[in-house]
Amino acid sequence: MLQKLQNHLHANLPFLVGKKLLLATSGGLDSMVMADLFHQLDYEIALAHCNFQLRGVESFEDQNFVQDYATQNEIRLFVTQFDTEAFAKDYKLSTQVAARELRYNWFYELLETEKYDYILTAHHADDSLETFLINLSRGTGLEGLDGIPMKNSQVIRPFLAFSRSEILDYAVSHEIQWREDSSNASDKYLRNKIRHDVVPVLKEINPDFLAAFQKTQTYLQEATKMVEDAAIMVYHQVAKDEGDAIHFDLKQLMRLPNYRSYLYQWLNEFGFTSWGDIYDLVEAQSGKQVFSESFRLLKDRGLLIVAPLSHIDRAKEFVIEQNQTEVNFPIKLAFRQVTDISVEENSAIFVDEDQLTFPLVLRRWQEGDSFFPLGMDGKSKKVSKLFKDLKLSLIEKENSWLLCCANQIVWVVGIRQDERFKITNTTQNRLQIALIK
Repeated sequence: MLQKLQNHLHANLPFLVGKKLLLATSGGLDSMVMADLFHQLDYEIALAHCNFQLRGVESFEDQNFVQDYATQNEIRLFVTQFDTEAFAKDYKLSTQVAARELRYNWFYELLETEKYDYILTAHHADDSLETFLINLSRGTGLEGLDGIPMKNSQVIRPFLAFSRSEILDYAVSHEIQWREDSSNASDKYLRNKIRHDVVPVLKEINPDFLAAFQKTQTYLQEATKMVEDAAIMVYHQVAKDEGDAIHFDLKQLMRLPNYRSYLYQWLNEFGFTSWGDIYDLVEAQSGKQVFSESFRLLKDRGLLIVAPLSHIDRAKEFVIEQNQTEVNFPIKLAFRQVTDISVEENSAIFVDEDQLTFPLVLRRWQEGDSFFPLGMDGKSKKVSKLFKDLKLSLIEKENSWLLCCANQIVWVVGIRQDERFKITNTTQNRLQIALIK
């Protein structure tokens, strides 16, 4: 097994050579075999053990076991303890998800603070098969059938080339000691039920089932990559980046024979899950929306627009004091005295500073807001009517800002200046206010 691991590392993970490796070590069979093999190889390693305090005395016996192993073999060890149940309760997570969050957050913290390059976990081929079956049973896209990736950012899984039986045979023949996790015997977890009840039946039907699955997994990974490449190529024909938003041209989208598949590829990363509702948006009336935790997808005439949800309180106002030369939040504005004016489309306005009453206020627009647009001969107009005439989407309207002075609108920022503050022949102090994009 040592030689097979060396060959696997050389062929598939050559970048590990010369790197500092942190081995996730629970004390169980898989992680102890990984620790033993890497201890024999020419790598700089340390062990990292998490005590989740979920199994009473057992958890601390696991910790002591790993500590003894590290001491006996003169390997550097990092240990931490978590109140996993309290964390799960506070953040409304399952115990398993909470443990995973705590574990990987700590691993990444160690990589940064202790200057290690990668974290290695002992996930093996059977784990990948179980993950595949779990995702399959819940319903998943193509990427959910890939199993466990060998490399995910700084997390490396060098044991995916091995089966559970190979690891066990090595441990027994080399008298490797390990700790049994009593929770692995319980079928209350879906993974354990699949491990105990489903996988044995599949292997009984086909003794080479795991090897066959590994081949299939390779094909699926290649197919996934091909789909991703195609989605990237077609994306530029259909989509256009507009600031923080992305606009999808529905006319171009509908020309695609499998437009739903493309939408899934493009939108999956934004956390959407209501795919039926998303597909219905294509032919829905303008203004319909679908939400994920952090994004929205809006149907706006001939477009689908995905944009982040605004976390700024719409009632919040931002004060700008006199002589302030710049604003960096919530948008960027620059103020400067000028002698000459030049037309800069809508990215800047020029106002008579003596007509301003400070402090100025930057706020979201509200229903009922009205102003006197520059060039309309002193006629009042509602901001909502301006937005309608410009055919702004709901998202563009919600993201619009007003620069105000004593409850009067000076500028619908980036769109239209108010007549009352314009520069005239008698203006002595000319102020440029520019929107920095």
